[in-house]
Amino acid sequence: MIARVVKIVSKEYTLLLDDGSRAIGVLRGKVKRFDAPCAGDLVEASGGPHGLVIEKILPRANRLYRPSVANVDQAIIVMSVVDPDFSPALIDRISILIRDAGITPLLCVTKCDLGISEETEVRIQEYERGPMKVIRTAKGSLDPSLASVLQGKITVLTGQSGAGKSTLLNELEPTFHLATQEISKALGRGKHTTRHNELHPVAGGLVADTPGFSSLDFSRISARELGEDVIDFEPYIGKCRFNDCVHQNEPGCAVKEAVENGSIPLIRYQDYLSVLEMIQLRREKYL
Repeated sequence: MIARVVKIVSKEYTLLLDDGSRAIGVLRGKVKRFDAPCAGDLVEASGGPHGLVIEKILPRANRLYRPSVANVDQAIIVMSVVDPDFSPALIDRISILIRDAGITPLLCVTKCDLGISEETEVRIQEYERGPMKVIRTAKGSLDPSLASVLQGKITVLTGQSGAGKSTLLNELEPTFHLATQEISKALGRGKHTTRHNELHPVAGGLVADTPGFSSLDFSRISARELGEDVIDFEPYIGKCRFNDCVHQNEPGCAVKEAVENGSIPLIRYQDYLSVLEMIQLRREKYL
């Protein structure tokens, strides 16, 4: 049978079956010698005298390592308007990493009831006019479209600490309590402890209970690849005069032309350049 791994505690795997039921599985020895399953994996399992035995991990569409989740459909960047402040630079950098992993980014703007400054409103509207889906939320007022976004998908949430990730999920699923801090305390962060990784059912989908993208690491992205990971650049990729254009100083650059005519927000391009220069400086140090 085919099942999905939704929880891992030490060597015990909770599997979600086609009929919606759950069962405990253990790994066949030959699977252990290779890559062990992670949350989100689809696996082949067979019945055993004491439960299910995982025989094989099916090919993954993608894989995240922080959190360790496979076959992720989307990542929601949760960003508050204040406390902590709205940060387009952080949104853009996280979005690049999400797209580089082959995952669709979305933006959820929280705490809108606390008042939005004029500058922040301008930045939010720039995202709303762009290709990334944007959802605004306020205390006691949850956009119903967020539930439909989660339905049938594997989702990870990321963003600033304190932006309201736990609150969002608790409003969507009243029986759900995102207790990452309690889990960390129970397991003893930084110690050799029981492994815990879980996908929780929320609004008809599965959501990772770990923050994800806690480290903004661009070491695996080249200067040539970076532009393809910027969602606003997508309509212009491949239309530059030079095939190896990195949209920096080259003539005939379709991306720069789009920035000049207002099709791409200037701040989005500036955030791209800051990451590009970071990558280029890193390469120079290695030479």
